[in-house]
Amino acid sequence: MTMSWIETIPYAEATGRLQKLYDRVKGPDDNVDNIMMAHSLRPHSMEAHMGMYKKVLHHTSNSLPKWYLEAIGVYVSWLNECHYCVQHHFEGLVTELGGVRSKADLIKSSFSEGDFQNAVSTREAAGLKYAGLLTLHPSQIQQSDVVALSEAGYDDGEILEINQVTSYFNYANRTVLGLGVSTEGDVLGLAPRNNDDPDDWNHG
Repeated sequence: MTMSWIETIPYAEATGRLQKLYDRVKGPDDNVDNIMMAHSLRPHSMEAHMGMYKKVLHHTSNSLPKWYLEAIGVYVSWLNECHYCVQHHFEGLVTELGGVRSKADLIKSSFSEGDFQNAVSTREAAGLKYAGLLTLHPSQIQQSDVVALSEAGYDDGEILEINQVTSYFNYANRTVLGLGVSTEGDVLGLAPRNNDDPDDWNHG
């Protein structure tokens, strides 16, 4: 198994701007996730990707709980059959649920059952339903689908959060799937932990 189908520059060989970016995103033992390393031939696209990821999923101004945003990410990735992102963000979901793996397993199992309310609230199920529709049938989204989110109890800012997390994961899934990115050498579940600083990308 290779890290990706295109050339990547490992941490030990990085110089200049790429080295500085790697130092910002690395985890323990200088580990850089392969999804980020896939950008290594064009560091500016890694910078854009990481900035979007941090601000959409790991920003202190989000009002929805991070476990729920992670659940949306796992669901979108599951729909897209992006096993890389499912594996990474399922572990992130477990972490955000305080290490309660049984709850994360219940949420994930609800995806194939198609009945989210066995695992989450009616309100949260509405957000997952919207994420699924936006992922699989984006051209079919109607204003009524957004109204349904409002009726479920989300304000417009929270609807935007659901929309942006869904959109980000569709982007990330296509980056991974289109370049054959694997989990070889990755440490699953690492993520930025400092939500208060949008420029702190360090993974832990």
